Amino acid sequence: MKFHAAVLRATAFALAFAVLTVAYARDKKSQNKPQTVDSGTFGIFVKGQRVANETFTIQQQNDASVIKSQLKEIVGTDPSSQKSDLEITSTGALLHYDWSQSSGASLSVFPDNEFLKERITTSPSAKAAEQAFLMPNTSAILDNNFFVHREVLIWRFLGAACKAEGGGWKCQQDPGEFGVLVPQDRTSIHVRLELVGKEKVTIRGAERELLRLNLKGESFEWALWVDSQDQFKLMRVAIPADNTEVVRD
Repeated sequence: MKFHAAVLRATAFALAFAVLTVAYARDKKSQNKPQTVDSGTFGIFVKGQRVANETFTIQQQNDASVIKSQLKEIVGTDPSSQKSDLEITSTGALLHYDWSQSSGASLSVFPDNEFLKERITTSPSAKAAEQAFLMPNTSAILDNNFFVHREVLIWRFLGAACKAEGGGWKCQQDPGEFGVLVPQDRTSIHVRLELVGKEKVTIRGAERELLRLNLKGESFEWALWVDSQDQFKLMRVAIPADNTEVVRD
């Protein structure tokens, strides 16, 4: 599967994954200035009703990328909100991950030598508990409800799967296997990402041609669509088992 070189270069730049081996000439001033590579809002719909919004930004500065997200429920008598802050290096190694909820619960994930450790606080007055994971610090974070984490994983997959060829890029069809940490569940799982191909998808009443990928785990299967003409930004997610759809506003 081939894509235009400039588009995939933009994807590589977005998270600076070295596997694409694309050289950039940037002066020191631009390196020190954060650059936003994606931002926006995902609407989360259950059975056709919008129930929450996720607002996010992805920024790159020097050799690190910062992914911030805020999820706000918009239904119910007491809607809750969550925030997440993920920072990774240019090679995908975790620097830190922080999550908090309006109820007062919070957690953080951080490197512990070559592995990962999670610190959990169930309320502001509770004593923090820690849990170790025998997972490398390059493991992906896929926390609950934050769909921007799925976009980051897709970029990482495409960075490894796509190689320069004939002035463009060719992407292998073999699926990618990833060990990931789900901090809110305090568990690690294995997931598989695979390219399906281009499909015509209707988003907000307009038909668009997008690239589909499937994300599979032991107990779930999601369909994800990205825009290959716009830095492979995540545009839509379908979770049939939960009657859930996620659409970029």
